Amino acid sequence: MSWNDNEDNTIYRVVVNQEEQYSIWPEDRDLPLGWRDAGKRGSKQECLDYIKEVWTDMRPLSLRKKMASVA
Repeated sequence: MSWNDNEDNTIYRVVVNQEEQYSIWPEDRDLPLGWRDAGKRGSKQECLDYIKEVWTDMRPLSLRKKMASVA
């Protein structure tokens, strides 16, 4: 049996780390160290669509701060 995204019934949550980088994580698992809940839950595609909408600057927070301080 091959894995197929259409058969994935997992509920995911969007998580974000201290560098404001986003990812998804299965809702029924403990959050990985260094990540916090971003408040969005849903199917894999719903979570990925949310990330695409809100994560508009892919640079890590530390880099954005450094660049702002030299500007």
